[in-house]
This record gives sequence, C-alpha cells and structure tokens, in this order.
Amino acid sequence: MSNRPSSPLIGDGHGRYRVHIVGNSGSGKSTAGQALARMLGVPYISLDKIMWQPGWIETPAEEFKARLRAELDQAPDKGWVVDGNYERRGGSMALEESTDIIWLDPPLLLYFPRIIWRTFLRLFRLREPCSPGCNERPTEVFFSKESIIWWCLSQHWIVRHRNEERMRELGLHDGTTTSRRRMRRLGGWGAGLKKWLQEVEEMVRSKKD
Repeated sequence: MSNRPSSPLIGDGHGRYRVHIVGNSGSGKSTAGQALARMLGVPYISLDKIMWQPGWIETPAEEFKARLRAELDQAPDKGWVVDGNYERRGGSMALEESTDIIWLDPPLLLYFPRIIWRTFLRLFRLREPCSPGCNERPTEVFFSKESIIWWCLSQHWIVRHRNEERMRELGLHDGTTTSRRRMRRLGGWGAGLKKWLQEVEEMVRSKKD
C-alpha cells in the first residue's frame, strides 16, 4: 500500500493549510516555502528570521516562542507556511499545529554544492542573508565549526535519521496512517519537488474554478 496521500496537501478540511517544511540547511526549504505560500495565498514564516537577530545574536527561547506565536496567529482564517526546524527553541509549535509536514530530502551531492555557492554569494553581498543584519564573514565561513557549510555536511545524516523516526511516529512507515497530520518526503534530484508544487498549483486552481 502506498503511503502517499492522494492530495498534495491535506489541510484541515475547511480549506486552510498549515504547512511546515523541514530538512537540512540548503535542502531548498526557503525557495519551496516561498513558492508554496504564494500559491496558497498565506503568510510565509522563516524561522531563521525569527531566530537570528542582527550580528548573529540568538533570540532567547521565550522570545522566540512569543514571536513565532504572533506569526502563526497573524492570519488564522488563512493558514501559513513555515520553513525551518529549531524544535528545541520552540519550533515544535509549528510542527504540532501543522496540517502537513513536508520533508525535503534531496541527495547531499545535489544540495551541498548549492549551499557552497549560496554562501559565497552572501559572503560577497550578492544575495540577501538568511536574516537581516546577519552577513556571512570569511572567518566563520572558512575557519569556524559553526560554518553553515560544515553544518550542512555534518547534519545531513542526523537530519535524515530524525525525520525517518518522525515518519515512523506518524505511522507512515508501513503504509498506514495513525495520525491525521500527514508527512510527505520529497527526495530525488528535484523532479519530485517540482511535480509536487505543480500538483499544489493545480489543486489551488481547481478550488477556484
């Protein structure tokens, strides 16, 4: 039996979609999240922008939760798309309230070169930082264990294991569903994600007709 839901998104049954996109750094969460939010006409919420204050200052946990709560509540009749993890800081709030969890899991060989390129663009101010005032610095990019490049490389298998466990907890490992909230894994070299976004676009169009 297939564990893929027949619809690209489940929603709450009343036309609202609360989507949490998870995956490793560089896996394409922000790009997919922004595209999805535009299609659905809902707010796009970046957990990076809530987490990081100018100068790479971490937002304290309680403030993080309060800011996220405000973002989630800004359009209660519409839903939202959240991109990011930060579960220990309070990001689990979005996970628990989501109607759909989308796990982006492309091969490391695909997205690792992409995150290197993105980091160099940010280093030379040719692309906006992940959060305002958080510019990449050469010492951090090349000589720090906190480098996003090193983080991406070291977290690939950790993130994959964590999300595989989450799928098992949601009852999707054997093709059955024990929770109404569905989790969908989008792996591969990009064709699956592109097809899924097209399916969402068709779904939204059909509801307008």
